[in-house]
Amino acid sequence: MAERSTAGDARRELLIELFRAGLARVDGRRCVREALARADAGPVWAVAIGKAATAMALGARDALGASLERLLVVSPDGHGAEALVATPGAEVLESAHPVPDERSLRAGARLLGWLDALPARVQLLFLISGGASSLVEVPMPGVTLEQLARLSQRGLAAGRDIVTLNAERARCSQIKGGRLAARLGGRGGRALLISDVPGDDPAVIGSGILAPAPDGDAIRREVIASVDMAMDAAAEAARARGLTVRRATGRFSGDAARLATQFTHELALGEAQVRIWGGESTVQLPAAPGRGGRNQHLALAAARLIAGYPELALLAAGTDGIDGPTDDAGAVVDGETCGRIAVLGLDPDESLRRADSGTALAAAGALLRTGPTGTNVADLVIGVRRALEPRGL
Repeated sequence: MAERSTAGDARRELLIELFRAGLARVDGRRCVREALARADAGPVWAVAIGKAATAMALGARDALGASLERLLVVSPDGHGAEALVATPGAEVLESAHPVPDERSLRAGARLLGWLDALPARVQLLFLISGGASSLVEVPMPGVTLEQLARLSQRGLAAGRDIVTLNAERARCSQIKGGRLAARLGGRGGRALLISDVPGDDPAVIGSGILAPAPDGDAIRREVIASVDMAMDAAAEAARARGLTVRRATGRFSGDAARLATQFTHELALGEAQVRIWGGESTVQLPAAPGRGGRNQHLALAAARLIAGYPELALLAAGTDGIDGPTDDAGAVVDGETCGRIAVLGLDPDESLRRADSGTALAAAGALLRTGPTGTNVADLVIGVRRALEPRGL
């Protein structure tokens, strides 16, 4: 593998530092703990569902202490749920993501039984983040698990945006699209949500597992973390270093390769040293895709465009630490990335065509791995345009 320049290493470290500053602002444990800092005293039963479920549950435990009598947590495999096993009154279920399986149906049945057993004396707390779509499900009569799985697989392969896909999932569900809230029969409660969807709409987060009931309900909903907050934190961290920053005002969406063209154009021609975008791209997959995810695809497409421009570098990563069906969050690329790929006999264009960006980026040492982050507010893309000294970030 061709070695990265010292200045290239400095840019990579800067971009990762800014990304981590964004993650820290929207950390599920921190955000829930702060939201519940002045919660009413009294017994609480809480249910946490999503990619950030474990972190959010830990935040509730921090804030509520012994007042947290019961806790039901449904999280994806490998998201740190073992940290809650010893918590009194906690029940932890690991389930399937991004495609539902039998565990998703068991978790759905358990959720309904858990809610039906709520005593009148307790306060109800929901902790919801993206990922709930596949983790918990109670299908409509006549809808099979196989149909649910195919719906998710087709949507992911076709590059459908999250709003469209979640709406399709909700139509097949007895608990999404406001149906779970309606089941509560007017009982009050509080919901804290981490948003990974445009507009931070509770009716869409987690396929609307806690969407308002059609005839209204008594749930108080509050979005406690979003991609806008993560972008703000990354921008503040860059300004604290004395760098000029341009933070996008809207949320990006659409084809990853097209977005790569837009972002690199703005980075190269703009005056700001750091540019920050937030949102979620899509990739239409071939019949037999290779290794990678939407952020890796975007990063490799950007690497082609900034090849030979030593002052440019770009990070594209999922704030949940997961990019597609991989263990990588995304990638960090610069003007040398495509050269390193070519030295190893790989073709970036062919890698993009085959949706095999991860293989090329791994060879170049460009992948970014964080592990589960305790949050999920869509994706961050951060670009830097600066001639950095090795010791002068």
